[in-house]
Amino acid sequence: MKEEIAVKKSSLVIIASVILVVVVASTFIFLPKPHIETEAHSSDTLTAKFALLSKAGTNFCAGPDILERVQGDRLQGACCSAMDFHRYAEQVEGLKKYSHIDKIPPDPYDIPRSLAEELLDYQKTIQLTPEQQAVYDEAMQMSHEGGPCCCKCWRWYAFEGQAKYLITEYNFDSEQIAEVWDLEDGCGGSGHEGHGDGHAEREEFEPQN
Repeated sequence: MKEEIAVKKSSLVIIASVILVVVVASTFIFLPKPHIETEAHSSDTLTAKFALLSKAGTNFCAGPDILERVQGDRLQGACCSAMDFHRYAEQVEGLKKYSHIDKIPPDPYDIPRSLAEELLDYQKTIQLTPEQQAVYDEAMQMSHEGGPCCCKCWRWYAFEGQAKYLITEYNFDSEQIAEVWDLEDGCGGSGHEGHGDGHAEREEFEPQN
């Protein structure tokens, strides 16, 4: 009799365990997928940031003295044309592959003042060897803007310094330099403005309030 009761108890334990496993498995199957929530949140965040940056005006077409002409610790907004959300999303996504390099901004329309200062300093202080200069010159020909930016504004000099840093410290080739320049283009619009020398004399824009 005792053995029969023990067998029944054992059977009940097994049945209960199976039910528990089924319930837990069902819960995981029907729970919302975490990555979907993350992607939705990321999209909402990008949309909100675009709404903010597209109205900002502390990034404008000026020389390196822009750092003396604006307040705050960030240079934000487009310098020439209105921002295009589709292009902005492409750029932010493309720059993720370089997230391990802190001298490449993750957002082309939101540049920390401290980074701009560093890159402008590199432009003056880093000297390239003839071989490294050849990499830089080839990148100029390959980039959409014909250089670091569409005209010789502060971004041109800052991203020239950035290129020198990437060539000397990370051994970037011309194709990589051109890709980074294209991804961090801050001119606005749905594509590139044109080639650098043709825009070098563009009139400077005053900051917007």
